Amino acid sequence: QPLRINGVKVYTENVDKRQIILDLQISFVGNCEIDLEIKRYFCRAGVKSIQIHGTMRVILEPLIGDMPLIGALSLFFLRKPLLEINWTGLTNLLDVPGLNGLSDTIILDIISNYLVLPNRITVPLVSEVQIAQLRFPIPKGVLRIHFIEAQDLEGKDTYLKGIVKGKSDPYGIIRVGNQIFQSKVIKENLNPKWNEVYEALVYEHPGQELEIELFDEDPDKDDFLGSLMIDLIEVEKERLLDEWFTLDEVSKGKLHLKLEWLTLMPTAENLDKVLTSIRADKDQANDGLSSALLILYLDSARNLPVSYILMDTLLS
Repeated sequence: QPLRINGVKVYTENVDKRQIILDLQISFVGNCEIDLEIKRYFCRAGVKSIQIHGTMRVILEPLIGDMPLIGALSLFFLRKPLLEINWTGLTNLLDVPGLNGLSDTIILDIISNYLVLPNRITVPLVSEVQIAQLRFPIPKGVLRIHFIEAQDLEGKDTYLKGIVKGKSDPYGIIRVGNQIFQSKVIKENLNPKWNEVYEALVYEHPGQELEIELFDEDPDKDDFLGSLMIDLIEVEKERLLDEWFTLDEVSKGKLHLKLEWLTLMPTAENLDKVLTSIRADKDQANDGLSSALLILYLDSARNLPVSYILMDTLLS
């Protein structure tokens, strides 16, 4: 089935003049025949159909003076798309050693995250383009998220079949692209104080957003307590936001966040100043706050020894 594009947005502000940025609202619903057989475990599985819906970003860069006018094409999703796969023989597949701890939901999450920033598909259209710089660009900045507290959350825990209203055991899920953080759980509290700090790399703006969902921890299924979406363009513009945000999709509740936009500098001349400024806050983060970023590109390897044991393991 052909890919359906429901809408296109072209960015004209805050973009490099040597590139074109498109956001495509895509929907794909198609039948397919994908078959897999693992003979050692007498396992057969397959895929009958795939559905995928979401916002896919397409970057055309660099623009060049000759045909085809575009040096390369980069594709990725800004956030996790809606993905549905109709499996055949999935139960048999999950019985294979190494896969028996997975489930349908976990497999879909793994596949979805491979499609989301910072992962990207890059297709060169001319031979002289620097493909590594396009596939692994330097982040635009770092977002420091102070996940502080909430107020007036909904009480989801009830007793005596709902006659007595209880409290909630709230925690937060924070997402920036495929970077996911989970806060600690505060037991029986509708005004929890977390005072936790997270740091996320931001690769694309405009377009990327900070996504936060609050849940009430339960033994069976966690209850939804509200959500929040914040455009990172606003955070970059203000450099520092310290506000109470009203939660969406619920009748009440507010969330207190402090958001810092940190710009990457090419030299270490301000490192001492940065180290001094973060010492007061370092205890709030589980592994301390960052003062610098190391980017390592693993380009290639040559003349590796052949490992027959490893080959046997992979083939089995």
